Amino acid sequence: MSQALRPDLLTAAFYKFVSLPDFADLREPLLEQCTQRGIKGTILLAAEGINGTIAGPPRAVGELLAWLRQDPRLADLQHKVSGATVEPFYRMKVRLKAEIVTLGVRGISPTRAAGTYVKPQDWNALLNDPELVLIDARNDYEVAIGSFEGAINPHTRSFSELPAWLEQQPNLGRKTKVAMFCTGGIRCEKSTALLRAQGFEQVFHLEGGILKYLETVPEDQSRWHGECFVFDERVSVSHGLQPGQFELCRACREPVSLEDKRSPLFELGVSCPGCHGRTTPAQKASAAERHRQVVLARQRKRAHIAARMEPPAPRPGKAT
Repeated sequence: MSQALRPDLLTAAFYKFVSLPDFADLREPLLEQCTQRGIKGTILLAAEGINGTIAGPPRAVGELLAWLRQDPRLADLQHKVSGATVEPFYRMKVRLKAEIVTLGVRGISPTRAAGTYVKPQDWNALLNDPELVLIDARNDYEVAIGSFEGAINPHTRSFSELPAWLEQQPNLGRKTKVAMFCTGGIRCEKSTALLRAQGFEQVFHLEGGILKYLETVPEDQSRWHGECFVFDERVSVSHGLQPGQFELCRACREPVSLEDKRSPLFELGVSCPGCHGRTTPAQKASAAERHRQVVLARQRKRAHIAARMEPPAPRPGKAT
């Protein structure tokens, strides 16, 4: 049975591609505003814009968003909210980055040349086009737990691998009709801007991403199968943004299903079927000790911010 949502806790995700040449100067006042209100999460700032997911008391989250929108450049900042059963984040981080979502290709600007936005209620009609090539712009472990029917999985381990994958697709010509989608919209805005910069003429992306689609489109009309991975302690959500069935492997930070948990390779806090073969005995021992400390902290009703173990080796046949 799913846990009840907490009325005192609200999660908000937001991003905006906009010129912020003074982004470094924004870090300290933004961090102070979050800390004062008891908000936790991560916000990225770069010259190309802002990207964040935060959680806190509903009133505090609303106040912070209103504070951000006082900046004329962020006046039309859009956000998505959802409930939570537990605190999704343990601390507040405001980081300065070269990109708010790392594609690794210079000169790509969604503010100048992103694909055509398609609203969630119009997405199904676009998918009916027999000439459409539909590409999931997310990573392999995200696609594994849910996607749109007929979507191509690039099998990437990070967003920065997508440009190389696109270059290797012989069936993608400049006149090909291409639609892309991602969790909240930010990755497909940038990836469609990449295609536009390369001369593609018919490029579309799902406005608001999968999350807006799951929030907007009734389940009986949905073309989505499975759940949607989210980058916080909820792990996954389903239609209506209800909490999903997946948990997070604390070793590799990837989703774990109920079936995975029945595997002999699963050990709570230590390994899952996906990463068991990629970690050394020393790493497993370190993870076991970390999990023991987490359990003790919970028993004492204290928060425990567990340091991540050394990342496991990449899966065979996958790029790092």
